[in-house]
Amino acid sequence: MNEPQVWTLIGVFAAGMFGMITIVSTMFIRVMRSEIHALRVELVGEIRNIDRDVNALMKHTFNIDRD
Repeated sequence: MNEPQVWTLIGVFAAGMFGMITIVSTMFIRVMRSEIHALRVELVGEIRNIDRDVNALMKHTFNIDRD
């Protein structure tokens, strides 16, 4: 365990593992942000559609003509 080659291999392995952990965690965070953004956009669209439908039902039910 005193040979320089062993310590060099340990250092290379440690650097490789650290680099892989960094890359994987960065990619995971980017994917999560992208998915959360897509979910927000979809929810806003759903809420707008529900609002439009509720307004149409209110106009139809109570004979409201706001236009």
